Amino acid sequence: MNVIGKVTVLPQLPPSIARLSELAYNLYWSWTPHAQMLYQDLDPVIWERFQRNPVRTLLEVSQARLDALAADSGYLARYKAVMADFDAYMGKKATWASRNAAGMAPVAYFSMEYGFHESLPIYSGGLGVLAGDHCKSASDLGLPFTAVGMLFHQGYFRQLFDRDGWQNEAYDEMDLTTLPITPARTASGQEARVAVRIAGRDVSVRVWNLNIGRIRVLLLDTNVPENSEEDRKLTARLYGGNQDLRVQQYVLLGVAGIRALRALDIPASVYHMNEGHAALLGLERVREYVEAGLDFRTALETVASSTLFTTHTPVAAGNDAFTYDLMDRYIGEWPGRLATSRDELYGLARHDQNWDGQTVPAFSMTVFALRMSRAANGVSELHGEVSRDMWKFLYPGAEAEEVPIGHVTNGAHNLTFTSQAMRDLLSTVLPKDWTERLEDEKMWTAVEKLTDQQLSGVQLDMKCEMITFIRARMREQMLRNGASAADVAATDTLMSENALTIGFARRFATYKRATLLFRDRERLSRIVNDPERPVQFVFAGKAHPADNPGKAFIQEIYKMSQEPEFRGKIVILENYDMNVARHLVQGVDIWLNNPRRPLEASGTSGMKASFNGSPNFSVLDGWWREGYDSTNGWPIGEEREYADLNVQDDADAYSLYHTLESEIVPRYYGHATGDASWAHSVRRAIQTVSPRFSMQRQVIDYVQQYYLPIGERGQQVAADDSARARAIAGWKTWVRQQWPHTHLTAHADLPATCNPGQTAPVVAQVNPAGIGLDELRVEAVLNRGGHLTRVPLKNQGDGTFSADVPLKESGLYSVGVRMIPEIGGLSNELEVGLIKWATAR
Repeated sequence: MNVIGKVTVLPQLPPSIARLSELAYNLYWSWTPHAQMLYQDLDPVIWERFQRNPVRTLLEVSQARLDALAADSGYLARYKAVMADFDAYMGKKATWASRNAAGMAPVAYFSMEYGFHESLPIYSGGLGVLAGDHCKSASDLGLPFTAVGMLFHQGYFRQLFDRDGWQNEAYDEMDLTTLPITPARTASGQEARVAVRIAGRDVSVRVWNLNIGRIRVLLLDTNVPENSEEDRKLTARLYGGNQDLRVQQYVLLGVAGIRALRALDIPASVYHMNEGHAALLGLERVREYVEAGLDFRTALETVASSTLFTTHTPVAAGNDAFTYDLMDRYIGEWPGRLATSRDELYGLARHDQNWDGQTVPAFSMTVFALRMSRAANGVSELHGEVSRDMWKFLYPGAEAEEVPIGHVTNGAHNLTFTSQAMRDLLSTVLPKDWTERLEDEKMWTAVEKLTDQQLSGVQLDMKCEMITFIRARMREQMLRNGASAADVAATDTLMSENALTIGFARRFATYKRATLLFRDRERLSRIVNDPERPVQFVFAGKAHPADNPGKAFIQEIYKMSQEPEFRGKIVILENYDMNVARHLVQGVDIWLNNPRRPLEASGTSGMKASFNGSPNFSVLDGWWREGYDSTNGWPIGEEREYADLNVQDDADAYSLYHTLESEIVPRYYGHATGDASWAHSVRRAIQTVSPRFSMQRQVIDYVQQYYLPIGERGQQVAADDSARARAIAGWKTWVRQQWPHTHLTAHADLPATCNPGQTAPVVAQVNPAGIGLDELRVEAVLNRGGHLTRVPLKNQGDGTFSADVPLKESGLYSVGVRMIPEIGGLSNELEVGLIKWATAR
């Protein structure tokens, strides 16, 4: 038919259940299964057809069904209980933040993607789900917190396998009237609109409001009538298109995001950039200060002092870098707006790249984010180490361990991923308020009270539910691809609830090595087809549309799953999303992860499985390097580096098979009791992973390590019209001008050998070139086996610095002397980025 218009007819909710509409527009329901059941029971078919979306379900369900449930005493009792819990949650005053972070400065959190629920597909994978979980726990903890992101009206892609197992992508236009979002409104009641100038044209941006418990998320949308057709597509797809599109999206996220906060009068004192995509928010914040009368460098210090940057990837491809010519096209007007030069602005982002055999300067979003912040972190302990080494070139003369990049190990939102059945079981032994104390490790020792039978019963129920889900998904895929009647019928017998079931689900980036399991096909066949102790595997995951090697991994697994010896024992599901993830982490017995160490920054899927009692079986990379304690899962491979990737793959595959055959399978199928039992591994997985890797613990770490100190320092630097920022900026300018003219020589009276505890006199002579001697830190640096010890030298006057340096332990030392410029009030001692090492005299 020819459509001339659309109208949404809203349901007439009976008074007794009228607040179902209110609840539908707050994603509190996304981590509350009892709330979801209220909508599912309206019409289970509609609920599933529309990705478990309460708003759409309310729009589609019949009036007769609403009226019937409004008179159903059982339904009404559940409705009242859910609404009472919701009201208690929303109205709670005594939150963690009120008790532990009173007066905390408000945080604005910027992320390119958010994974809150599958019905709002504006995420691609782990980064987005992590951001969504961060928001949920910020709400749980009662933080003053606002998130900013993009409303991609085609979302990420829907993944479809063809008959050969090759990934194809489909993009579905979302009907915004059926999503749990509302137009954000200004104080005057007008729909919030902001404008951004990109490549000489003004782009209008509509702002949407999304409620996540007690906090709000602002979503930016250019698909508005006043924009050109091309500009309306700027917020069409997540991670789609070419580099031109990506740069424009980054301008929108950063610049329009800040303007959206201002248009809505939302306070923000700490700005948290979740990955480099958000780095350009620094442009707009500096512009605000320059427009208010500050010079560029003072504005830069003011902005950076209140900004935190979290980096998520040690893989070069995950750190965007663009040519200067491309950046000129989209931010070429910004140097003038900021009262600075192109060289100075772009110099803050410079990271030379080798493109087509030539080394050229490039604008790195990660480098810009690091330069535009005064605090940065990786997302696990090992990733922090890798990041410090990766970005140490920004601090010439520094050792990797000194680079000011810390770490906060990722977590996951327990209540989003823990099944209701497991939550009910945990509630029988944990305190009544356990969901508010998830990070409390002592509390979780009560899991020891759960019996083997209780645990196995819940896990068997969840496994059966997962297998039912897998069979339905595979049947749907078979029918779409025109499979034979026999093949379609065979989906009814896929997998067995009595077999050890191992899950693997994540992005199909090649470094995650999804096909490592198939390195020795014959050995795998023996493991899978053991008649007494069978093992089965379920895979899921998306490859980026442009990642053909990742797609080839998917196809290899698919084809292997069709081979006679693996048919029904190995399954790969299409269209991995949060719904698939929940079924798998709640239903498998073991979670498998085998990235090429050390390229897994953190990973979180294994955490979610362990919340449900599934031990982790993983390479000691990312979070598992910190989480593994020899009782709560199993490692793959060794903590070592490999020069030959083939050797690494062989070693890790051998370890995988050997551990599976000799430890995991015997324990799962054995009848041991106590510490040797399978139930012991299950308990330990729940007990150790649930608190330490809860999102609640993660967000508390961010508050204590970053949000509170950044808020305090940012306020100090910006006080009195940025007086401190002006002093720091002026001092840095002077020091950088004079630094090439400084000179440092040193002498150490070192014996060839000595006993532990002896000292060695070290003397340095400084020509400060006009820099105050009290503004120079001169120190001896002892390197013993890669571990640094730093000993300050005392100013003796006339440019002479000296100290007796203790040699406390036995070993081979190398000794150097260096000087670093510093004044009080810097964020860290390497902030200026200048280090001069002494020459011998």
